[in-house]
Amino acid sequence: MKNYIYILGLAALSIVAACKKGGLDRYPQTSISPTLFFNTEDDLTLYINGLLSQPDRNSYANDQNTDNAATTGAVEVKNIMLGNITAMNIDSAGWGWSRLRNINYFLENYQKADVNAASKNHYAGLAKYYRAMFYLDKVKRYSDVPWFSGTLGPNSPDLKKGRDPRTLIVDSIMADLDFAYKNVRETVPLGTPGKWAVAVFYARAALYEGTFRKYHDELNLTATANTYLQTASRIAGEMIDAKKFSIYTTGKPEEDYGTLFNSQDLTANPEVILVNIFDLTKGKGQDVQRAVFGDYEQGPSKDLLQTYLMKDGTRFTSLPDYAQMTFVEEFKNRDPRMAQSIVYPGWVSVPDPTPYIQRLNKNFTGYHQLKGYVNSTDNNTINGVDFPVYRYAEVLLTYAEALAELGTLTQAQLDQSVNLLRRRAGIPDLNLVVANGNIDPLLQQQYPNVTSNTGVILEIRRERRIEFAFENTRFDDLMRWKAGKLLTRIPEGMYFKGLGKYDMTGDGVEDIILIDRSATIPAEEAKEKNSLGKVLIYYRAGTIGSDATVYLKNGNSGGNIVTESTVRTFAEPKYYYRPIPQQQVILNPNLKQNFGW
Repeated sequence: MKNYIYILGLAALSIVAACKKGGLDRYPQTSISPTLFFNTEDDLTLYINGLLSQPDRNSYANDQNTDNAATTGAVEVKNIMLGNITAMNIDSAGWGWSRLRNINYFLENYQKADVNAASKNHYAGLAKYYRAMFYLDKVKRYSDVPWFSGTLGPNSPDLKKGRDPRTLIVDSIMADLDFAYKNVRETVPLGTPGKWAVAVFYARAALYEGTFRKYHDELNLTATANTYLQTASRIAGEMIDAKKFSIYTTGKPEEDYGTLFNSQDLTANPEVILVNIFDLTKGKGQDVQRAVFGDYEQGPSKDLLQTYLMKDGTRFTSLPDYAQMTFVEEFKNRDPRMAQSIVYPGWVSVPDPTPYIQRLNKNFTGYHQLKGYVNSTDNNTINGVDFPVYRYAEVLLTYAEALAELGTLTQAQLDQSVNLLRRRAGIPDLNLVVANGNIDPLLQQQYPNVTSNTGVILEIRRERRIEFAFENTRFDDLMRWKAGKLLTRIPEGMYFKGLGKYDMTGDGVEDIILIDRSATIPAEEAKEKNSLGKVLIYYRAGTIGSDATVYLKNGNSGGNIVTESTVRTFAEPKYYYRPIPQQQVILNPNLKQNFGW
């Protein structure tokens, strides 16, 4: 049974700081004046709880803007690469500042409370943690942005200030996080961030900035990259040394990883540092079934599947015929995390007791996502799965990556980080010497700007992609590694040799049949049956853009399923940043437009 406190976030904020959406020039409209409200610890708690904002299970549907999945959605980065977005029509939501005003309003008033200094610092630390999160999002999107450390009045000259340099913004983020890390309490109500949640984000932010500066020479900040990488490795190392968390494992590599994403209660899981709690019976539920499964929002890409290693630790892409393997063949003897993230041959979808047969629809890959999907028909169960906001796995991978980028990673440090994840999955350890001596040529082709400590850095990047597939981390990783051009490769799906019958469940019996797009699918009573007496599922195969029901790369001659054909272009460095909405530039001429926009 879950035992926790639900946070009434919006209700709390409405008491103390309502302001115009996107505005900086409105004094907080309050029903209680600051002098009357900010007096007790309960007041501080109420306000801070109102600022609580954390990812939820929609994160499982956010890989559609990466090379992990194909989508028919109008995602921003795809529209940018297609030339459909400009400074004139870009969504202005990314330039909103209301949340910052609410945070700064608290920081201007919390000192009035009649509580001890440690308590004040705890709440101030949480506010600064939220401010750091707010500004890191802005840096990711725009790089240079105005820094506002306080609320603004209608006549404040800062309403017309220009963009402050990235260096100032990031130093301010780090200062906020350092304060929060040193002052936020370790023991807090379940579902709310404490000291170690702050630490995860601190290390994440430092890793992001360190690698971004290292690989983005257009910023002319390469020389300062190691400062942030050292911070990332230090904070992650302190978390490891604290021994407060551990990788969740019961010795069952075929199911332990998947448990993290389908559990009704993660509050006691040793790997979960911060949990977003869901329980429909207590008024908080979330159903993301359609968004993650089948052919609605995103379909896993073949490129992602090919990244998973074999169960013995060797590369799948080293097999001589890997590119022509069928769906059933490519799932054999793979890293068990693959079958806990992506629907595999023989998987059973309740309540049907027979193996599920993938739907092959136009513009999707044929692969179905399993991570984030709740295999149940019970509404309470579907809506009651908890979401792991921060996992200890991230701490370990941050630690290893930062040290590898610094060039100081040792085998012992690999063993206490990356290899703990591999052992949970039941695959062999990553060896530092072997990795650097036997570099994966496909990964090297994908990341040509990794020129030192290459093999182990590439393998750590593989681990990140696999471990966090469909957890909304891939896009940020590609951006900080300056690997945006990988997004120009249109995601592809399952391979079919050509027209004919195919087994999709792994029992050796055909389940579907591909016929020519010009043929007519026969009436139900005239359809061919397999040896089990079941009617085959018919698809009309052809090239993309035709009236086929499934698109193959080479039409009747087979190939991978293809999802779209419009050529994508990734302009560097321009597309690593978003344009400031032109309306904002017109309102404030001191805002200079971004790289090439």
